[in-house]
Amino acid sequence: MLTVARPGPLHPINVITDTHPGFATDLQPPLMALATQAPGSSYFRERIHDARYALVGEITKLGADVTVDGEKAVVHGGKSLHGAEVIARDLRTGIALVLAGMVADGETVVTNGAMIERGHADIVARLTALGADIRREQS
Repeated sequence: MLTVARPGPLHPINVITDTHPGFATDLQPPLMALATQAPGSSYFRERIHDARYALVGEITKLGADVTVDGEKAVVHGGKSLHGAEVIARDLRTGIALVLAGMVADGETVVTNGAMIERGHADIVARLTALGADIRREQS
């Protein structure tokens, strides 16, 4: 069993992805989604995967304030997100959008959900067990 709690407010971060033993590029999109909730500016530098910032075009539809300049991105966090329709362009972007949608006001629709389910078996059941209001709809 894991018990997870946030003991206080979130804080902005600095992340530079790198090969092992550096910060894993696969974790950058979900961490960027989390950074939208931390007041202040979080800095990301993606050194591994050219297309990893695909999340930015979608998460800004939810109201996130993110700027990208080449391999660098800045998340100006602490602002409320709002529901919108977004596209899971890949597995990591998809799960980051699900996480962002869980903290957004209103309903978020993540299309191309097969991308998410490819890497996260039973994601709806698992997040529902954590208290999320999430469902899979056939298109």
